[in-house]
Amino acid sequence: MTEPVPVSATTKWTRVRSLARIGRGLANRGLANGAARAYAIAGLVAAAAMVVSLASAPGTIGLLGAGLALVMLTIALVDWRSFIIPDGLNLAALALAIMHAAAQVPEAMPWAIAMAIVRGAMLALMFLAIRHGYARMRGRQGLGLGDVKLAFVAGAWLDWLIIPIAIELAALAALAVYVLRRRVLGYALSRTSRMPFGAFLAPAIWLGWMLETRWLVF
Repeated sequence: MTEPVPVSATTKWTRVRSLARIGRGLANRGLANGAARAYAIAGLVAAAAMVVSLASAPGTIGLLGAGLALVMLTIALVDWRSFIIPDGLNLAALALAIMHAAAQVPEAMPWAIAMAIVRGAMLALMFLAIRHGYARMRGRQGLGLGDVKLAFVAGAWLDWLIIPIAIELAALAALAVYVLRRRVLGYALSRTSRMPFGAFLAPAIWLGWMLETRWLVF
């Protein structure tokens, strides 16, 4: 009977490192595939939202709504991944809002743009007050400045009656995701757990615009 050939420690370590490299390669491939699927789904959602926008309001208003859908989805994805809303995206959405206000009432363009800015400023000031009040009570920030700027965008896009509906939709969606992650998925969440509110407010702005557009049409 042949005796097994002893394996040296160096050979064992080489095998372990080879297996580790294979494992890392498979993990990276899995992450890459997962990211590709996520981007593909996001692209499909963006395309669907743009088509719905164009179908709901043909012409310039629909094109601006499609642009809003694309920017809001981008904001939601970026904020969800990094807890940051880039100023460039907020500025792009604000520029679309000003064009939207002008296109809605071309015969009173200065007044429509001024009212959009007033609504945005008032909503941003409300969010800023909430940010400072929360920080004083809890000793930490609850809303980022990006969320305050996004509130300006929401006010500039939406009518007074639709603004509270959009904010409520965002708050309820954020609460539902919080409960889902804690109760169903088993994530250990606490009072200090972070939740990117902009990731919920951004889609709610587009949904609010859709609701407002359908009401105006019908």
